[in-house]
Amino acid sequence: MIDAQITHYKILEKLGEGGMGIVYKAHDTKLNRTVALKFLPSHVSASEQDKARFIQEAQSASALNHPNVCTIHDIQEYDSQLFIVMEYVEGQTLFEKKSNLTEKQAIDIGMQIADGLTAAHENGIVHRDIKPDNIMVRKDGRVIIMDFGLAKLKGDVSRLTKEGSTVGTAGYMSPEQVQGQDVDHRSDIFSFGVVLYELFTGEFPFKGVHETALIYEIVNVDPVPMSSVKPEIDAGLDGIVLECLQKEPAERYQSVAEVAKDLRRFKR
Repeated sequence: MIDAQITHYKILEKLGEGGMGIVYKAHDTKLNRTVALKFLPSHVSASEQDKARFIQEAQSASALNHPNVCTIHDIQEYDSQLFIVMEYVEGQTLFEKKSNLTEKQAIDIGMQIADGLTAAHENGIVHRDIKPDNIMVRKDGRVIIMDFGLAKLKGDVSRLTKEGSTVGTAGYMSPEQVQGQDVDHRSDIFSFGVVLYELFTGEFPFKGVHETALIYEIVNVDPVPMSSVKPEIDAGLDGIVLECLQKEPAERYQSVAEVAKDLRRFKR
């Protein structure tokens, strides 16, 4: 694909590949700007369900206009392959950066993730796959939430997101998600809690060595307080993260905006 001309986009380099797509950096010759093109992988392009989910990603994310959410410009089809045209974000994934962060930087990143998720939830969109690989940190420090490929529009009971279908990434999924139950925005709050725990301690809150053990822990085992892993972590910060990680959705924060508010208060 490198140097290929797809409509008015010239492919420059491959940026990455995941379950729901291959992403390329490209030059938009019409508007003279750098963009990212996300193609549905060829081996699944025949699946109508994957095509529908791919279109759903574009529709979900294009409804959002927020500095902490990746901007979607367009969705097109070329040679029977669907692709999304989106903002090109120059920087590193949080997965790449997480081991070199100070507590202050981790709090700032957490606040920005919470702000982006708040915008999504206020638009009825549940991300369902919040993890460090899906969060970019630009060179100027701005955090961008990527990949709404598993997003579920509130109230959408289509076959794509039917109850009983487990989607997401095992280590970051909520108890209700790993059990195949229907999820709402509070599932994202749990996943966000896992990300925060990892940012502040360098460890996962759940340590199962294989997927079955991990799922058992997510559903049944309370994580140890972060201060047990790192004694210098303040009890106030511990409380915020552990409230995100409550097993029962009703016992978690009920909005990610509340998490953002408490992180800001703690930072002050």
